[in-house]
Amino acid sequence: MDWGSLFTNAAYEIISPTTAAYALAAMGLAVHFGYTGLLNFGQAGFMAVGAYGFAISTLTFGFPWWAALLTGIAASVVLALILGIPTLRLRADYLAIVTIAAAEIVRLLFTTNTFAAVTGSAAGLSGYKTSWQAMNPIPAGNYNIGPWVRDHNEVWLLIVAWGLVGLAALLIWLLMRSPWGRVIKGIREDEDAVRALGKNVYSYKMQSLVLGGAMGAFAGMVFVLPRSVQPGNFQPTLTFFIYAILLLGGAATIFGPIIGSMIFWTLLSIFSGFTARAVEIGWLPFMTSLQAGQVRFILVGIALMVIVIYRPQGIFGSKKELAFVKQ
Repeated sequence: MDWGSLFTNAAYEIISPTTAAYALAAMGLAVHFGYTGLLNFGQAGFMAVGAYGFAISTLTFGFPWWAALLTGIAASVVLALILGIPTLRLRADYLAIVTIAAAEIVRLLFTTNTFAAVTGSAAGLSGYKTSWQAMNPIPAGNYNIGPWVRDHNEVWLLIVAWGLVGLAALLIWLLMRSPWGRVIKGIREDEDAVRALGKNVYSYKMQSLVLGGAMGAFAGMVFVLPRSVQPGNFQPTLTFFIYAILLLGGAATIFGPIIGSMIFWTLLSIFSGFTARAVEIGWLPFMTSLQAGQVRFILVGIALMVIVIYRPQGIFGSKKELAFVKQ
């Protein structure tokens, strides 16, 4: 088995655009769940509307990349309002039920043949990157990034993706140190006490839902820039992967979602490469390559369990935050 190639490929996941996309999505969930206490089980839906908003506005309406980006963000704001208006005055479990159902509704709407001319149905969409790549300031060619060689478009995407992660981390850090952030964290701990102080809890929850949803939309756009838009990529399991990343790094932390995403995707890549090669060389003769592809999730789950056992509050979390998560 080529262990060097296996670990080199896995190491790239630390800085890959996919890792950055999941980090952004997990940071959005950190705003929702970690800081505000909102049980959003539909982050995949926010990622989907961001991705499809970007692609459809480019392909169907001919928008430039910046207008397509604004369209994706606007779509996430509309989705947050639709979900939040009827549920944020109710108990947290109502939001959880509505968001997981809404994410599936969004995905199935993009899958249906009724709108195939716009959404591409199950085949998805491609060819929406022309405007994005045209504004790439990096000269054409291949570039060495450590042991990896990437072309100018991939390098540009890496810079933008991790730049967005850095800006999102800075924004969350500033907000949570502000009076707005203190109110948000107060709502997480005891919203009745915050309401007794004269604060509009419903309004603050809505602002949090919109902010975290917009981060999810950014994540969706970064996620589809290296690939095509496929509705199958936005299934409910996507949201639960993001929750695993969030809880691994720490629910109410700045860097937790980033490090959690890096660990998650590195482990997934290692186990994916290991099981595939183990089947090829006969180490797992009782298993097909398709079955081996599913074993990787079992192995990642075991690895995450071990980490959680020894660090239940997450890598950057605190016992105080853990007490909230257990409520």
